[in-house]
Amino acid sequence: MGVSEAIAELQPLLGDRLSAAQALRAAHGGNETWFPETLPDAVAFPETTEEVAAILKACNAHGCPVTAHGAGTSLEGHHLAVRGGISLDMGRMDRVLAVNAEDLNAVVQPGLTREGLNEELRATGLFFPVDPGANASLGGMAATRASGTTAVRYGTMRENVLALEAVMADGTVIRAGSRARKSSTGYDLAHLMIGSEGTLGIITELTVRLQGIPEAVSAATCRFDTVEDAVNCVILTIQSGIPMARIEFADEMMARGFNNLMEAGLPEKPHLFVEFHGSPAGVREQAESFGEIAAEFGAEAFRWTDRAEDRNALWKMRHNAHYATGTLEPGKRTVSTDVCVPISRLAEAVTGAQADLARLGLVATIVGHVGDGNFHCSVRFDPGDAQEVARVHDFTDGLARQALALGGTVSGEHGIGQGKVKFMAAEHGPALGFMRAIKTGFDPKNILNPGKMLPEDI
Repeated sequence: MGVSEAIAELQPLLGDRLSAAQALRAAHGGNETWFPETLPDAVAFPETTEEVAAILKACNAHGCPVTAHGAGTSLEGHHLAVRGGISLDMGRMDRVLAVNAEDLNAVVQPGLTREGLNEELRATGLFFPVDPGANASLGGMAATRASGTTAVRYGTMRENVLALEAVMADGTVIRAGSRARKSSTGYDLAHLMIGSEGTLGIITELTVRLQGIPEAVSAATCRFDTVEDAVNCVILTIQSGIPMARIEFADEMMARGFNNLMEAGLPEKPHLFVEFHGSPAGVREQAESFGEIAAEFGAEAFRWTDRAEDRNALWKMRHNAHYATGTLEPGKRTVSTDVCVPISRLAEAVTGAQADLARLGLVATIVGHVGDGNFHCSVRFDPGDAQEVARVHDFTDGLARQALALGGTVSGEHGIGQGKVKFMAAEHGPALGFMRAIKTGFDPKNILNPGKMLPEDI
């Protein structure tokens, strides 16, 4: 591979925005979970689509790997340059290019974060609803098909991107989709790019859907005696058609972590955190209907609020679940994994995960966007303890196999990256061959985020 040749060719174009400094490479080679530090050969900071095109053209000519880097918050190692080459930091392409309020959409650059977009929208009465917890970049969220706490009502990034601009491996710039709400023309390249994890092209612009800020918002917490009661309450709530904006689960260990980190004062029992959006009358009716269902499953200690500061504190606590988990067994690290199953099999999946954790003697928290069957297990472990590491692998592999056996998927939102590549064949079977053909057609030299998404024998 001609990594040094590509860097030499790009140096005059980028100047000090192309660097091989050790500290900068290290900052782009780490991650929040258990993957080893993986340093790129250099880090590039493009500021325009034209610069991204020039970078990819040069790298393609020399066979130099390119791995896109957003906020670095992904949990499956998507942003790590496992084959070296250039880490393409999109952080300087962070502007709102247009807000089309009448059409309920905005055009943004990929380095803009979701919080940054909503800050820009504050005076418009609109907001961008996809909320994965971390203040991720919108380009990274599109590349990983992110979702989060509000997906049960507003959908994932797939439903919230109308169009995009991307630079392909050879430097060609394409546009896919439009500001129109639907289209029946050609292959849907926009949604093929969403979730491709930087393996098919580099997203340089997004047109995203916006929503009106709801007239009324109400949130609540409640607790249950058992995980089965909490999860079965969720199942019946969704099956009853109550339009939840958020319905989040936290198990006993997660409640302990929240107490450790934020002095939340939660009894160490399974909890649900819920939120309703709509008109005052609609929110009141939704809340009453949910309360009746929750009571059937023995819910206790309802704490309702419509105060913005109280709701913000609740969701800040939920978004800090990763750090709250870190208060359990101090000195260890956390590996976080997720699966998604049909809503009818959710209780079986969660209780099965808890049983496996107990069997293996592992300390972990379970939280979930359970309104769409998605939950996360964050396991504490000592990287220096080979036996404990083996038990963690035993758990995460078993969790993935269980999800497939229940008719689900090995990831509802974390994605594949390098962490779940080994399950792609089991989940997709013969379809994997067609995925490989797409990758080869888009990126014949395999320079775009190599070593991710697809098994190594491509």
